[in-house]
Amino acid sequence: MMIVSMLCWGSWANTMKLCPGYRFQLFYWDYVLGLLAGALVWGFTLGTMGSHGSAFLADLQQTDASHIVFALIGGILFNVANLLLVAAIEIAGLAVAFPVGIGLALVVGAISSYILSPNGNPLMLFGGIALVVAAIVLDAAAYRLRETERRSLSVRGVVISLIAGLLMGSFYPFVSRAMTGPGAGGPYATTLVFVVGVLICAIPFNFLLMRKPLDGSAPLAFAEYTAARGPWHLWGILGGAIWCTGAIFNFVSSRAHAVGPAVSYSIGQGATMISAAWGVFVWKEFADAPRRSKIFLAWMFILFLGGLSAIALAPILWR
Repeated sequence: MMIVSMLCWGSWANTMKLCPGYRFQLFYWDYVLGLLAGALVWGFTLGTMGSHGSAFLADLQQTDASHIVFALIGGILFNVANLLLVAAIEIAGLAVAFPVGIGLALVVGAISSYILSPNGNPLMLFGGIALVVAAIVLDAAAYRLRETERRSLSVRGVVISLIAGLLMGSFYPFVSRAMTGPGAGGPYATTLVFVVGVLICAIPFNFLLMRKPLDGSAPLAFAEYTAARGPWHLWGILGGAIWCTGAIFNFVSSRAHAVGPAVSYSIGQGATMISAAWGVFVWKEFADAPRRSKIFLAWMFILFLGGLSAIALAPILWR
């Protein structure tokens, strides 16, 4: 389930790349609809079937107010972070925005989740995180070498990615807390409440970004969303459903005692490797980059793989 989570979280942004000319603020309305659809579909299927634990609706009903608040806060933090991340993707590309933003999120989320629930060998876990940090630095350096004409926009893309990463790493401890202790909801119920938090935050925040785009482009009217092509709406909904699938699988695996939230989140954020591979090998974002830039990218992949391998071994070598 952690591997599926990693693949989903690293691949959903391709749906945005398949909508050329569809501004990310407009794409995001469909993405949120996809999150909601995914949470409901998985809740009424995997979250309801089986003989162990509470069924989806019963689990929702027994979740107390404090745990609902934790899940809502997690959704709000995620929404702000994700909107900034998709803005950074539009400015800097998949091969940069994901490794910088999600790589930093891995560091913040793994450390804070480990403090709340210390599962896994700390030497392997934090050694792996250190390798990931080094990979982030190399990726930022590769991007800087690639950009020779849009320097100010390049810096803006990296800065937005860093801010998104800090916020993205902050949402997971709240989700973990929402599933911990008496009165807590299970992963399927928590995911739905989390998505409601995303929706509550998306309405004002995305409208703000429509009026004040971060890349300096012209403001957007909601009429442009309703006038968009039908396939673009479908791609956006699919993107949200893919991310939600990854989230549910990650939340479920984090409840396994031998794994814990820190390791589950860290493996899920191997999405960074998946998205960077999409950006480099499929979308050819570094095709015209100088040789040094490509060397930095190669070492980035090596360090990310080493770091994720160490994190994956952390629960196995833990006593």
